[in-house]
This record gives sequence, C-alpha cells and structure tokens, in this order.
Amino acid sequence: MIKFSPPHIDDKIIDEVVNTLKSGWITTGPRTKQLEKNIAAYCHVPNVLCLNSATAGLEIMLRWFGVGQGDEVIVPAYTYCATANVVMHCGAKPIFVDTNEDDFNINIERIKKAINSRTKVIMPVDFGGFPCDYDAINTLVKSAEVAKLFKANSPEQEKLNRILVLSDAAHSFGATYKGKVSGALCDATVFSFHAVKNLTTAEGGAIAFNLPEPFNNQEIYNYLCIKTLHGQNKDALAKTQKGNWKYDIIEPGYKCNMTDIAAAIGLIELSRYDSMILPKRKDICQQYSNAFSKYSWAQIPLLQNADKESSYHLYALRINNITEQQRDLIIQKIFDEDVSVNVHFIPVPMTSFYQSIGYSIYDYPVALKNFTCEISLPVYVDLSNEDINTVIMAVVKAVENVINN
Repeated sequence: MIKFSPPHIDDKIIDEVVNTLKSGWITTGPRTKQLEKNIAAYCHVPNVLCLNSATAGLEIMLRWFGVGQGDEVIVPAYTYCATANVVMHCGAKPIFVDTNEDDFNINIERIKKAINSRTKVIMPVDFGGFPCDYDAINTLVKSAEVAKLFKANSPEQEKLNRILVLSDAAHSFGATYKGKVSGALCDATVFSFHAVKNLTTAEGGAIAFNLPEPFNNQEIYNYLCIKTLHGQNKDALAKTQKGNWKYDIIEPGYKCNMTDIAAAIGLIELSRYDSMILPKRKDICQQYSNAFSKYSWAQIPLLQNADKESSYHLYALRINNITEQQRDLIIQKIFDEDVSVNVHFIPVPMTSFYQSIGYSIYDYPVALKNFTCEISLPVYVDLSNEDINTVIMAVVKAVENVINN
C-alpha cells in the first residue's frame, strides 16, 4: 500500500532525539531556542517563537492583537477548520470569503467587499504551499479607503492602526513570493510542523514575527514566551541558573510551548530542507504534472509562476467536469489499487458546526466547485519513482473507468 504522507524518520533524526533524551533536557530548552534562531535566519525575520501547534500560534496572535467579542476576522472558505476555529475561540466572528479558481487561495476582490469597521485581521491561507498575493493584501490594508474604516479596540491595534495581516502558512514553509521566503511576507506568519507537513517536529508550529515599527519584535517574542507558558515570567531553562528559582505569574496565560524532543526533529529536518526535502517534493510534483498534462480531464495545479513558487506541500489534482459523487468513486477506485489519496479540504462552511450557526457553502461557489473535483496525491521524501508511476497509473485507470462509464 502506498501511503499518503508518512513522516521521513531516519537515523539522523533518531540519533538527535536519543541525544536529547540523554541530555537530561527534554522540555523547552536549548534545542527549541536554537530551532527558533535557525528558522528566523531561514525566513529572514527578526524573531520566531516555536509552539506546540500552528493552531496555538494563530490563536495567540489574535489574542495578542486584542481580537474579541464583536470583532471580525476574514478567512478563506477553502481551508482547514483550524483557521476559523481560532477566531471562534477568541469570541470573534470568522468572515468567510470565496477563493480563486486557479490556485485555491483567497480572492482579493472578495476580501475588499468583506471589510468593515469590525474587521480586525485578515488571515490568508497559502493553500498547498502556494503563496497568496501578499503585495495586494498588504497594499489593501494600508489604503486610505480601508484604513479609515479601522476602529482600534486595544493598545496593539492603536499602535498598528490598521488591519493585521496574519498568514496561515501551515503549508508553505520554504515557499517564495517575489524573492522573499514565506515568513517575511506580512505582519506575522504561522507555520505548522505537524507530522504530515514538509518540515515536521511530530507536532508543533511557529510564529514568525515581522511587524513594522514602532513595534519591537523582540519584545513581542519575549512577552509571548510568557503568555504561552501560563503567564510565568521565567521558563524552566531560566530557572536552572543559580539562585534564579523565583518566578512570578503576570497573567493567566496558556500552555503551548514546544519541547526539545520535538525541536530535535525540526533541527535535523531544517538542516536538509533546501538540499533534500524541497527538491524531492518538487521532483515528485513535476513528474505528476508531466504525466497528467497528457489528459484533457486533468487540471494541473499551479505550483510556480513568475512571482511565486510553492513549497510543494500538496499536489491537488482536479478532474474536469465531474460531480462530487464521481470524485468520491474515483477515490475509492484509487484506493482499490492500494494507493492512498486524500481531499484538501472540505470547505469550512460545508461542515456541520458551521452550517449550524448559519454559514452555507452555496455562498462560496468557487470553493464548492474546487472541492467537488479535487484529489490530493501522495508527496513525500520516501516516495520512489516506481511508487510515483504506480500512483499515476492508479489515478488514470480510476478516472477513465468512471468518466467513461
């Protein structure tokens, strides 16, 4: 059975994890701090905070910015539920907007129509690792027309004096946009290091801070280190220093720090990200595109253009002119060939909870259209050329069996 997205675990990772266990330091410590510095250098940003998930990073940034009851946060309809759930956790309202047909990403014109005086944050999502149009979004929030609508409700909002652009870059670590690496494309960016992501720490995530003056990104990092450790003003590493045991709780914070065991995995993966992981994923996607471009029923995903290059997290193949039921049947037939595939994503307004509070997928026709015909194919480092050919043959066989009958 060809799996969909197993993690790449080899002796280098195992040895580093064992060394961490033997070091006597397994919670947040020197390896976590080193990973933060290495990611900051990779992304060309002032500071990075590693946490236990991207979800925690998104929610902490919303709370830091003072998002709460009565506020609105603009998110794409085509995303995973975490993007919207964190808005709900803060007591605010997610405002879904439809997406582009070509790349699944949030549509700029629809963002414009959704902005009002309650809008505090825009959360673009880099679907599959392909960056959104950040220049357009950044220009939009700074425009006089939009800026005059902004109503600040917190000190941070007053300081920024405009809508915050918070990128959900769960898929796009290593992607590029106009010569810049994901992480440095807007005010703040949140990555996921979940087990299926390009760069994994088993579970984990990170916030890349890139806030403009007069913000001090180091100060924000220092404060959020406290906020994400129960509001405790010294972490365990700091308290190991002689005579430094005494601490204080400055607020009722949260518990979402990354461990050194997780960071150990990330340090190895980051060290070979550009030399091994990205090239391998790109090669797999190119082989798929070369193979499926021969078929009129295949809509090849957009992975690179003059301004953008994906991190090749997903290969989101779409099958032209099929129904959702046909897509599901195709998936079943692919599985029958011992090949695992997936769908990214069920649009959030289509899920039971969000339907129950008044959202309808029919308000987002492009998201619905893309969902009904999308199939995500396996992309991971240990996929062999023989495996890739098996996937291609299984997809072709399944699609042609369904559309020709």
